[in-house]
Amino acid sequence: MVRGGNVTVFISSMDRAVRFYTETMGLRLAERYGDDWATVQAGNGFTIGLHPASPKYPAPGTKGAMMIGFEVEEPVEGLMKTLGEKGVRIPGAIEEGAGGKFLHLEDPDGNEIYLWEMQPPA
Repeated sequence: MVRGGNVTVFISSMDRAVRFYTETMGLRLAERYGDDWATVQAGNGFTIGLHPASPKYPAPGTKGAMMIGFEVEEPVEGLMKTLGEKGVRIPGAIEEGAGGKFLHLEDPDGNEIYLWEMQPPA
């Protein structure tokens, strides 16, 4: 069936978004077509498409329009410190639930991202 796909993030500045997702978040730039489109790889089969703002699509940073989740292999407490030092906006504290710990942050346009430190089932 489906072997891949992408999440599209509407952005206000291609240069700023590419820097954030590659340099700050450590993802790999797969392709870029000027300011028209770019994709970054976030693991096997998970691609984030960066698309410039347009009247046809939601405004960048529109709350609830999209969210990206990343499974992480290191404690979110350390990531919170590292990303905070890089100037990433982190609204709130680490949340903990049955599935693990979650750290919510925002990209430069205010789009929500969460980092999930998975906990093995009891």
